[in-house]
Amino acid sequence: MSIDSKISEDYLIAKVDDKISFCNQKNKITYSDFMQLNDKSTVIKYLKQNHIQNCFWFGGYENANREILIFYPDKITEEMARKNLSDFVTVIDISLPEELNYEHREYLSGIMKLGVEREKFGDIIVRENGASIVVFESVSDYFLNNLKLLKRFQKANITKKSISELENTEPHFKDLEIIVSSLRLDNLICGLAHFSRSKAEEYIKSGCVYINGVCEMKESKKINIGEILNIRGKGKYIFDSISGNTRNDRMKLVFKKYV
Repeated sequence: MSIDSKISEDYLIAKVDDKISFCNQKNKITYSDFMQLNDKSTVIKYLKQNHIQNCFWFGGYENANREILIFYPDKITEEMARKNLSDFVTVIDISLPEELNYEHREYLSGIMKLGVEREKFGDIIVRENGASIVVFESVSDYFLNNLKLLKRFQKANITKKSISELENTEPHFKDLEIIVSSLRLDNLICGLAHFSRSKAEEYIKSGCVYINGVCEMKESKKINIGEILNIRGKGKYIFDSISGNTRNDRMKLVFKKYV
């Protein structure tokens, strides 16, 4: 690990410790910024090592990429804490006219032009002629008032919705079949990302691959059916099933890719 990476991890853990201390001292629910996968992986390991249990991840819907970590005091349960989610997380909904249809990068670049820190909003869920953006309630009015100022959204209908409406959203998948010689992680990366073996190994050792949200740096690691594989920059996949074997006894694997 580089010195810069170590400093970054130490700073992240210090912020988490501050949230834990505030929660315990004030007996109040508190929460982190939205975290990306590599930060989540670091924090998950820290929580396990220190046996911290009064917390849960939330990104607006099941298996979100970017999530906040919510801490709650001993006097309440997780179920009680979840009833307060709408107090600090909401959804900005963008509906475009029929002639417009943007990709994820176009929504993201537009938001970044507003000067909003990336840690203050979560996933952008793109659909046909629109998108839903998970944001902190504290910045929701800023989104509402300023997105319309961007040329690409001047004809859009922009509203604020309850986070509960997004929680009921079903994820969309695309089925993919790959053929591999074994369930080793490097084989799967080659098949899913269309990498060479050397490129797959480099990607894994660089900390760009996650299994169930935890960074995995062993190319020989085997993945089980039902586990979630995230390849940074290439997508997120659920290992769905083994559909059969080829004549030379290679395995046919079915993955569901989040779209």
